[in-house]
Amino acid sequence: MTAPEFESKRRKLADKLQRRYDLAADVTQAMATVPREAFLPENQRSSAYVDRPLPIDDGQTISAPHMVAMMADAMDLGPDERVLEIGTGCGYHAAVTAELVGQNNVYTVEYSDALATAARERLATLGYDDISVRHGNGYHGWPAHAPYDTAYLTCGANAFPDAVIEQVRVGGLLLGPIGRGAQRLIRATKREDGGLEERDLGGVRFVRMRGAP
Repeated sequence: MTAPEFESKRRKLADKLQRRYDLAADVTQAMATVPREAFLPENQRSSAYVDRPLPIDDGQTISAPHMVAMMADAMDLGPDERVLEIGTGCGYHAAVTAELVGQNNVYTVEYSDALATAARERLATLGYDDISVRHGNGYHGWPAHAPYDTAYLTCGANAFPDAVIEQVRVGGLLLGPIGRGAQRLIRATKREDGGLEERDLGGVRFVRMRGAP
């Protein structure tokens, strides 16, 4: 498949997602801009714009486009907001986020050293070299750049990690797949007392978060 063919499929999928989920215009544009095929292994690239998760390295997956779009829309991100991502994976979700807030406002933590290294190199090759990628335990967040306006998980956890909650500013947002068994996509606002005001956005299924609190 040629680059123009990928671009055409990307635009068509972005428009389809916009109609189905009533996405904000900037989210639709981000989905139409980031080349998902470039984040996939060679043998998966022909399926880049089929709306489903796909396997990447180290037993992990790249999320389905509709899930990335829905999460971006739910976060209602604006330019220059500082964002913490837990679970870099191949780097695709971070690139979409960077289209919304600016590259130098995205900080992403990946448990797998191999995935973190590959994502950092891939993002740089694609022009997203100002996204900050760190190999580490996502349960600890990335305190050096706190406070964050928003933090999100791209992997399932029993609860939002305490350290990540602490690193989000009061009034800031957390989003992620939460649950010990069945996962629910939870959108939470941090209260002044440090607690969370939660909203359930529905059932989801993500790979489990690795590491330990």
